[in-house]
Amino acid sequence: MIQSDTKSQFKAKLLRPAKLGSDIPWAFVILPKSASAKLPRRGRTTVEGTINAHGFRAMLEPDGQLSHWLRVNKALLETAGANIGDIVTFEIMSVEQEPEPEIPSDLHEALAAAPEARAVWDDTTTIARLDWIHWITSAKQSKTRAKRISNACDMLASGKRRVCCFDQSGYYSKSFSAPKAAD
Repeated sequence: MIQSDTKSQFKAKLLRPAKLGSDIPWAFVILPKSASAKLPRRGRTTVEGTINAHGFRAMLEPDGQLSHWLRVNKALLETAGANIGDIVTFEIMSVEQEPEPEIPSDLHEALAAAPEARAVWDDTTTIARLDWIHWITSAKQSKTRAKRISNACDMLASGKRRVCCFDQSGYYSKSFSAPKAAD
């Protein structure tokens, strides 16, 4: 897929999340399905683009509806001169090369303790590593996360390069969704 084939322009309303999770205001937007469909994958994917002609780079999250949503942090809101509730203009396209994901410290420690798993990890693609991390960090409970890390190390050590049975879009398992918008 050529990067320019993923380019989309659209207008969207900046929504306020029902649960902020912190005192720092942020907004989100759900991409139109037509824009999301141009992207190379239904799971997490990095895009670059503009909001009201101000550049940004961000990771889109799957919304469980075969589309994506974008978190717009306070700094980007301010840079774009936008407020929650505004209709803004977006232009996005996928990045040419997906950036290397940051390895969570608990996974990093587990991989350091399992040289066979680390060797396979290092030999996988960036997208595969992103999917492994997404599978682990999507666990809702710490016990589940710890089990997934252990299972990941076992699977990697046995030569498995991709996490199995993981729907990175959330469409079939409904494990991912965009935040709920405040009224």
